[in-house]
Amino acid sequence: MQILISGGTVISTAGAAGTEVLVEGERIIATAAPGTQLASSWAAAADLVIDAAGKYVLPGGIDAHTHMEMPFGGTFSADTFETGTQAAAWGGTTTIIDFAVQAKGTSLLATLDKWHAKADGRCAIDYGFHMIVSDVNDTTLKEMEACIDAGVNSFKMFMAYPGVFYATDGEILLAMQKAAATGATIMMHAENGIAIDQLVAQALAAGKTDPVQHGLTRPPELEAEATSRAIALARVTGAPLYIVHLSAAQALAAVAAARGDGQNVFAETCPQYLYLSLEDLAKPGFEGAKYVASPPPRPKDHQASLWRGLRTNDLSVVSTDHCPFCFAEQKELGRGDFSKIPNGMPGVEHRMDLLHQGVVAGEISLARWVEVASTTPARMFGLYPRKGTIAPGADADIVIYDPGAAQTLSAQTHHMNVDYSAYEGLEITGQVETVLSRGKIVIDRGEYHGRTGGGQFLERSLCQYLS
Repeated sequence: MQILISGGTVISTAGAAGTEVLVEGERIIATAAPGTQLASSWAAAADLVIDAAGKYVLPGGIDAHTHMEMPFGGTFSADTFETGTQAAAWGGTTTIIDFAVQAKGTSLLATLDKWHAKADGRCAIDYGFHMIVSDVNDTTLKEMEACIDAGVNSFKMFMAYPGVFYATDGEILLAMQKAAATGATIMMHAENGIAIDQLVAQALAAGKTDPVQHGLTRPPELEAEATSRAIALARVTGAPLYIVHLSAAQALAAVAAARGDGQNVFAETCPQYLYLSLEDLAKPGFEGAKYVASPPPRPKDHQASLWRGLRTNDLSVVSTDHCPFCFAEQKELGRGDFSKIPNGMPGVEHRMDLLHQGVVAGEISLARWVEVASTTPARMFGLYPRKGTIAPGADADIVIYDPGAAQTLSAQTHHMNVDYSAYEGLEITGQVETVLSRGKIVIDRGEYHGRTGGGQFLERSLCQYLS
C-alpha cells in the first residue's frame, strides 16, 4: 500500500520545508518538493493521500526512558506495555526504550527474558530495552557482552536507593571498564543515596512526614555531587556516560564542563523538570504526593537553566521517566511517611506537546524540538537512520501535528492508565492529528486504529555520538 502525505511542512534538525512524503509498506520510499511533476504522479497513484496542509510532519517521537510494569516499593507502575504504548502513540511517540530491572542475585539474561515476556506481543509501537544493573559481579560483567549481542547495549546504574538498586563506586568502576571495552553506554541515576537516606531519617525522626520533604531531603547539591563523581569515574575508565533525568542547575554545570573538555558525557532532562517545581510537592494535604519522583522537581529558578541547556545541547535529549502510580492506593502508601510514596510520574503521552509548548514560548526552535524528541535519541541509542528522520529508507514512523490546535491536559482525557495528571488543567497549543507506526495508521483525528502487538522489538547498535 502506498500512502502520500501531501501539503505538510516537514520539520527536521535542519529546519522546516514543504515536502511531499511517499510511504510504501513500512518504509518511507521517497520525498519530493510540492508541485513537482514527480509529486503529482505520486498523488495520482497512491492508495491513500493524507492532506497535511497547515500541519507539521515530524519523525515519530522516541521516548528513551520509560518504566512500564516496573516493580517499586511493593507495587508496580500502573501502565502495562499495552496501555503505556497506546498512550505514547496518542502523544506522537512511536518508539519507547524501557528498562529491564535486574533484581539482586539474578542474571541479566534471565532479566532480559523476563522483560521480553512482559512486552512481546503487547506493544502498540516499537520498543527496545536498556538494562538496569543492580548486582555487579564477574557473571554480570560477562553477561553485559551477551546483552550487547542481543541488541541491549545501554546499562543503567544507581547512585541512589541503597539496599535496592544502589551501586558502590567500585562496582560502577567495574561496569564502566566493561562499557569502555565494548562501546556500551553507562546510564546513571546520579543522586548521593547514602547522604539522602540520612536526611530522610532525620526528617522522619523530627515528625516531618509530608510529601514536600521528599524534595527537601534530596537537595540539588546531592545530585550535582553524584553527577560530578559519575563524570570522574567515566573519565578514569573512558566509558561513555549518559546522565538520566537531570533536574538541577548544578548538575547541568558539571555536565557542561565535562562536555567542554571533550568527554563523552551526555544528559537528558524530562518535562516535569521544565514545568513543575518544588511548589507542586508542597501542595496542601497529600496532593504533593502526585509529584514525588526522583530526582524531585526543583525550585522554579532551575527551569531557565534547563531550557538553556536544551538550546546549547548540554542537555541532548528529553525523555519522560514515565513511571505512573495511581494517587489512590499507590501514592497513598506514603500517607504519614513520605519515604514510602512510590517514586514516579506519568508523562509518556504529553512529552511532544509539552516540548512544542516550549517552541510556542520561544524556549527552543522547531528544529530543536524534533532533535531532542526524536533524532538525537535515535542516534544516542543506535536507531538512526531507521528511526528519527523523515528520509527515504527510514521506517514510516510519522506524526502529523496541528500547531494551532488548543487542548487542555487532564486525567479526564488522557490515555495513560493512571488516575491523575501531573499537568491537570494546563492549556497548551498544538496537538497530534495523525500517527503512523511503520506505515500503519495508529492514531487519526481522535480515533485509535492501532493494535496490541503491532510494535516490534528493536535491536540497537552502539551510540553514534562517540568520539
